[in-house]
Amino acid sequence: MSKKKQFVLRVDPEKYERLEKWAADEFRSINGQLEWIIDKALRDAGRVKPAEKKQPE
Repeated sequence: MSKKKQFVLRVDPEKYERLEKWAADEFRSINGQLEWIIDKALRDAGRVKPAEKKQPE
């Protein structure tokens, strides 16, 4: 299993509720949803090299 960096994220309650609903709609945890959003943003911004692939967990 890969090591993951932990950090505190403060989100206002309204955004958290929206995120919680979105995650539930896609059968993900909130943490999983945030990782998916960040991964997509990094790919869309060209910050991930094509050869880089996520390691299976």
